[in-house]
Amino acid sequence: MSDVMTLVLVLLGVLTLLGVAVIGFVMWRYRVPPRGLIAMVGALVYLASPVDVLPEVMLGPFGLLDDAGAATAAAVFVYKLVTVKKRLEAAGVKGRRRPDLLE
Repeated sequence: MSDVMTLVLVLLGVLTLLGVAVIGFVMWRYRVPPRGLIAMVGALVYLASPVDVLPEVMLGPFGLLDDAGAATAAAVFVYKLVTVKKRLEAAGVKGRRRPDLLE
């Protein structure tokens, strides 16, 4: 295997580990629901995948806009999930509300 290919694979591995570490820290620190985990992992996979809506090879720096959009959308989604969860906990609502079958 060539040196360039080895370098690319090592960099992708390091970026993947860094992304997983950030996702784990955010989930632990802010108690993100599973939907937020799916959004963060989806954005990480999209950022690492070679398939893009706007390819960087053809559009240069403008090709990074879809990557930035995916990361921003996931971050906003997770932020809103955490904010709503904190508000519900402050109001005294714990967990999911289930109808009481005895009432």
